[in-house]
Amino acid sequence: MWSDWQGGSFALPPGADFCRGVVAGLMARVAGKPPEALAEVTIYVNAGRTLRSLREAFDDHARQHGPILLPRLRLIADLGAGMHGERAAPLARVLDLGRLVARLIAQQPGLGAGQSVPDLAQSLADLMTEMQFEGCDQSSLSDIDARDHAAHWQRSLRFLHIAAGFYLGEPVQDQAARQRHAAQALADLWAAGRDLPQAPVIVAGSTGSHGATRLFLQAVAAVPLGTVILPGYDFGQPDSVWDSLGPQAEDHPQARLAALRDGGVQPWHASEDAPAPGRNRLVSLALRPAPVTDQWISEGPGLADLAGATADLTLIEADQPQQEADAIAILIRDAVGRQQPVRLITSDRGLVRRVAAVLDRWDLQIEDSAGEPLQLSAAGLFLRHVAGLFAQKVTVDVLLTILKDPVTATGGPRGDVLRHTRDLELRLRRHGPAFPDAAALRDWADGGDASRKLWCEWLAHALDMVKDGSDRAPLPVPDRLAAHRALADSLAAGPGGKAQSSRLWNRADGQAAQAALRHLADHADRAQPMPPREYADLIDTHLARHAVRGSDQGHPLIRYFGTREARTEANRSDGAVVVLAGLNEGGWPQALAPDPWLSRLMRQQAGLTLPERQIGLAAHDFQQAIAAPQVVLTRARRDAEAETIPSRWLNRLTNLMSGLPDQDGPAALQEMRQRGGTWLALARQMAEPRYRLDPAPRPAPVPPAPAFAAISVTGVAKLIRDPYAVYAEKVLGLRALDALRPEPDASLRGQVLHMIVERLLTPPPAAGTSAQALRARFLAMTAEVLAQEVPWPAARAFWQARMERIATRIARDEAERLQSARPLVVEASHSLPVPGLTLRLTARPDRIDLLEGGAMAHVYDYKSGNPPTDAQMEHFDKQLLLEAAMVAKGAFPALGPVTVQGVSYIQLGGEGATHPRKFTPEAAEETWQKFVILAGRYLRGECGFAARRALQKSGDRSDYDHLSRYGEWGTGDAPVQMRVGDHD
Repeated sequence: MWSDWQGGSFALPPGADFCRGVVAGLMARVAGKPPEALAEVTIYVNAGRTLRSLREAFDDHARQHGPILLPRLRLIADLGAGMHGERAAPLARVLDLGRLVARLIAQQPGLGAGQSVPDLAQSLADLMTEMQFEGCDQSSLSDIDARDHAAHWQRSLRFLHIAAGFYLGEPVQDQAARQRHAAQALADLWAAGRDLPQAPVIVAGSTGSHGATRLFLQAVAAVPLGTVILPGYDFGQPDSVWDSLGPQAEDHPQARLAALRDGGVQPWHASEDAPAPGRNRLVSLALRPAPVTDQWISEGPGLADLAGATADLTLIEADQPQQEADAIAILIRDAVGRQQPVRLITSDRGLVRRVAAVLDRWDLQIEDSAGEPLQLSAAGLFLRHVAGLFAQKVTVDVLLTILKDPVTATGGPRGDVLRHTRDLELRLRRHGPAFPDAAALRDWADGGDASRKLWCEWLAHALDMVKDGSDRAPLPVPDRLAAHRALADSLAAGPGGKAQSSRLWNRADGQAAQAALRHLADHADRAQPMPPREYADLIDTHLARHAVRGSDQGHPLIRYFGTREARTEANRSDGAVVVLAGLNEGGWPQALAPDPWLSRLMRQQAGLTLPERQIGLAAHDFQQAIAAPQVVLTRARRDAEAETIPSRWLNRLTNLMSGLPDQDGPAALQEMRQRGGTWLALARQMAEPRYRLDPAPRPAPVPPAPAFAAISVTGVAKLIRDPYAVYAEKVLGLRALDALRPEPDASLRGQVLHMIVERLLTPPPAAGTSAQALRARFLAMTAEVLAQEVPWPAARAFWQARMERIATRIARDEAERLQSARPLVVEASHSLPVPGLTLRLTARPDRIDLLEGGAMAHVYDYKSGNPPTDAQMEHFDKQLLLEAAMVAKGAFPALGPVTVQGVSYIQLGGEGATHPRKFTPEAAEETWQKFVILAGRYLRGECGFAARRALQKSGDRSDYDHLSRYGEWGTGDAPVQMRVGDHD
C-alpha cells in the first residue's frame, strides 16, 4: 500500500501555514488509499503547541472534505518513554546536584561567587542535560585541554568530572538521556535494515536544534517510509551560502537546516508557497552570513519592487517602551474591531504585560499560549515574599508588603485587617521601630480595642515564626518547607480565618502552587541543608519553571506566542496581523547567559554546542515570523536606563533597504515607518489628557486670621524661606509622611547626636570634671544611645568611630565651659507670648549656660553638619537670635530674665569645634521686633503664604511641592495671593 511513498527530506518555505501545509501534503499523498491508511501514519512534532495546531488543521480538513481517521500524533520528546526503569524527576536530579555544588562551594568559595547554590545546581543540570542530548559522556570532558585555561576553569573542569560521573552514568533515567538512547537505537536498527517502519513516519516542525533530535531526523529521512518536513526552509538561498554554513556560522537562521540537507530537500506541497516571496528574498539576503556587504552589492540589484515586497510590512519605532505598548494595543484594538486576528510574538514578557494593561481599558485580554509564569501569579508572589521573610530582618516595607498582599488574610473578613494595617503603617512610619518585631506589635496592641489585640496577636505570632531574621544556620529543606507552608497558611488565613478558604489555594494559581510545593516536598530530602536565603532562591527557581492557566482564556482574536512558536504559529491562513515586538538587542535575540562551568573553547573541545546556536535558532524564528502575510515590527529607542540597540536582524534589513535606491529601498523603508507612524500618532494622542487645564499659578494663599497660634524658633526660618510650608502645616494640618523604610540618614543622625549630648549634660557634670572623665562619659553615652536608637550595625560602628574622633576636642571644650558656666537649660521646651498678637513663640534650646555670677547667659546649638554663617543668621536662620531674645525676656524659668553674652554652634562632626557667632543684645532685640512685624503681617492676612519664597538653592525640595503644584509654575513667576477659607 505504501510502495509509492516518497521518503526523504522535505520542507515548507518561511511564511507558509506550516500545519495546514503538512496536512495538505499528507492528504494529497494518501489520496486514493483506503481510509484506514491515514491511521497507520505516525507524525512526530517538536512541541505540544504544534501538536494542537496540527490536530486543528486535520479537523478543518475534515470539516471541508468529510470525516477522516487521524494519524498517530506524537511528541519527539516522548522518544524513550517506553524504556525500562523509572524515569527520574528533573527536580530530584537538580537537588542531587545541589549537594555536590554545596560541597564544592564550601571547599572553594570563589568558584560560585555571586550565585546561589540552587542557581548553580540548575545551571549544572542544564549542562548535564545538554551533554546527554549531544551524546557526550564523562570521557568527552577528557578531550578538553585545560592547560591554557585560567585556574578557575581548571577547578571547574575537575568538578565537572565528578558531577558527570555521578549524573551521566547508568542506569539511563533522565528524559534527555532516554531520548538520545532511543534515537540512537532506532538509527542503528534502521541502518542495519531491521524493523523498518511498515507505514510512513513523519517528523514535522523540528530543526534538529540538539543532537538527539538531529540524530532522529537523520535516521527517519534515511528509511524508505521516513519523511522529515522542515519549517522555514529558504529554497532561494544559493548553494554557495548553504555550503558556507559550517560550525562557525551557527548564528545564521538556516544553519541548523544545513546539517539536514544530505540527499537534498524538496518542497512538501506545491500549493503551500510563501505568501510574500519577494519579502523572503529580501530578508534572506539581509541575513546572509558575515561578511555580507559584498553579497548585498552583488545580489541587491537583483531584488525587484521592494515597495511591493514590503507593502504589508509596518515598522513602529517608539521613543520608549510604554509608547511601544500603547501603539501595539491600539493596533490590536483596531484589528479586533474589524474581526481580524492578531498574534503578538515576543520574548519580552514585560512588554506583553504593558500591552495587556493598556488593552484592559477596552476590556480585552490576551490569550497566552504558555500561561502566566507561576512565580508572577498572585499565589506565587505571595509564597516568594513569605519565603523571603525567613532570610532577613523584617523591615517596615517588607512587613507592609506582606500585609498589603492581595492574598494576605483572605481566609476571613478583611475589613478590620486593612484598617489595622493602615493604622500600623502610620505608627511605624512615625515612631518605628525600623525592624518591627512581635514585642513591638504586642506593645502597640495594649492601647487598642479587642479587634486590634486579636489582629496584633495574629501578626506577632507570624513574626515569632520567622525568628526576627536570626535563623541563619542551614536546615533540612523538608523543615524549611514545612515552616514556609505553616507561615504562608497563617498569613493567608488571617486572624480567625482558615487557610483553605483563603485566596492562596482556592484558585487556579493557588492550585498550581500547591502542586509545585507538593512536588518539591516529594524530593526535598534529597537537597542539602540550606540557610534561609538559599531556600528562598530555591523557591524562586522552582516556581519559575511552572506556569498557570486560568479559566479565562482571553479574547479569541488576540493571542501571544513566544518566539520559538513563530515557526508554526505565525501564519494560520486566517488573515492575522502578526506583531513582532521588542526587536532590540537583549530582547530578540535575548542576551546569552554566561556559562559558569565551561568556557567557549572548552565547550567546543567537549563536543557541545556553541552559544551562537541560540542566536541562530532565534534568527530562524524571526525569518519565519517576518514572512507572514501581514507583519508589524516594533521596538523602543530607549528603555528605562539608556538608548537601545536595534535587533541585529532589523538593523540588517533597514541597512540593506537604505542601500538600494535603484530598487526604491529607501522609499519603501520610509513607507514602512510612515505606516508605523500612524499608530505612534494614535498612541501619543491616547497618552494626552482628554482635557487640558491651565497651569496652576504660584500660590500665596491668605487664610482667615489668625492663621496659626504658635510657631517655633526653627519654624521662623521656614516662614521666611517657604511660607507655604507653614501654611500647609499650621492651617491645613498636614505633615510629610515619614519614610516607609527608615534609614540611618542625616536626619536620624542629628536626632541621635542631640540625644547623646542631652544625656551627657543630664545631670550637668560638676565643675572641675576632668576632660578625660568627660571623654569617657561622652563615649559611654554615645554607645548607649546608638545601641538603643540605631539598629543598623554598620551605621552604629561608623557613627561611633566618628564620635571617637572628635571626643577629645568635645571633652576639652566642655571642661573649659564648665569652669565658668553651668548648663541649666538642656532640651527643655518653653514658650513666650508675642505682645499684640494671639501667638506664642516656642523653643526647645539644645543648651543655655548660665555664666559665673548668674547675670549672663550663653546660648548654644549643636549641629551635626555645617553650622549657619553670620550672613545666613542675619537674613534667614533666626533660631539662636530669637532664643537669645526669649532668654532676655524671661521665657526660661530656670534662668530668669538675664542678658545674653553670646551665641555659639557646637559642631558634632568635622573636628568637633565650637563656632562663636557675631552677637549683641541689640541684634537679638532687633530680630525680635522684626519677627513680631513679620508674624503680624501673616496673622492679620496682609500677605499670602508664598510657595518657595527664598529657598537656599533652586534645587532644594519642599515637602509640599506637589501640593503647591510646583512645576506648573517656576521660581520666576510672581506669587498670586488667593483668599482661602471663610473670611468674615
